[in-house]
Amino acid sequence: MSKLYETEHPVKACGWAATDTSGVFAPFNFSRRATGERDVQFKVLYCGVCHSDLHMAKNEWGITQYPIVPGHEIVGEVTDVGSKVEKFKVGDKVGVGCLVGSCRQCDQCTDDLENYCPKGITTYSAPYSDGTITYGGYSDLMVVDEHFAIVWPENFPLDLGAPLLCAGITTYSPMRYFGLDKPGLHIGVVGLGGLGHVAVKFAKAFGTKVTVISTSLSKKEEAIEKLGADEFLISSDTVQMEAAANTLDGIIDTVAAAHPLQPLTSLLKPHGKHILLGVPDKPLELHASPMIMGRRTISGSMIGGIKETQEMIDFAAKHNILPDVELIPIDYVNTAMERLMKSDVKYRFVIDIAKSLKAE
Repeated sequence: MSKLYETEHPVKACGWAATDTSGVFAPFNFSRRATGERDVQFKVLYCGVCHSDLHMAKNEWGITQYPIVPGHEIVGEVTDVGSKVEKFKVGDKVGVGCLVGSCRQCDQCTDDLENYCPKGITTYSAPYSDGTITYGGYSDLMVVDEHFAIVWPENFPLDLGAPLLCAGITTYSPMRYFGLDKPGLHIGVVGLGGLGHVAVKFAKAFGTKVTVISTSLSKKEEAIEKLGADEFLISSDTVQMEAAANTLDGIIDTVAAAHPLQPLTSLLKPHGKHILLGVPDKPLELHASPMIMGRRTISGSMIGGIKETQEMIDFAAKHNILPDVELIPIDYVNTAMERLMKSDVKYRFVIDIAKSLKAE
């Protein structure tokens, strides 16, 4: 492996990287930039494992730049700050989500929607403004512009809270934007995985009635008894689905595999909104008739801006909304990816970086 990765920047770093489409991870030494005047350097303590890390490690979306160090649900402790940093001091707890840069000038950026900036820079496997490739949180330290760093609430767990920086904002943002955050509304959550279980928790905190829609009856007890959902529907049970027609104000659809939309949209009341959060590898089929007859809409949503991500973390801390996680050491990450492919986790892996990552 070229020494370039270790020497292109002055700060030594170590992590775990995949180097080809096998997606197999191994220890990787590289480097981070020096702390600029508006940068925050921090020691990574925990990093969530997102399903998109798996897609990217295997280059399933065709945009991966190897070697890749994934991780965009990152929490840690500040070790250095630039001379013009205002939000942080050494010793503060900090979070970094899916973005580490944007143009800061376009309409989206000036409207606090950096996530839709055409020049947005993702936390890993993307060209940064200095021309080097970004590396994520499967690593011992990070350097980030303070604008893209989240102030972590006091006494809010770092390990359990880490997945909120992707799974949390991805579900919180559409509920807020599409007005599905009002007490008394009836919200459907499709899929009960990493995103879905957090969506249920936020929807309940907003005061809505929640119906979980799943292909798996085995998840019914978990959805209702543990997560607090009000109702549970098996999407393949036509009798159940027909009985629930026209009852939902909105649907948060977290499924990342190809799935039929029509049975779901039929659950919506007139003017109901079906929000897609997953990215299936095949086009979804949409029938116009139920959309037209009920003035229903299908929309998509992607994470959130930095201001809204801070708002989400503060809301989660206030209402004690925490994902259900399985804490793992870094050398378990290949096994974790295999289990993730089989949906064998409830509901999010979080890597204990500080305790398990050592420089090779």
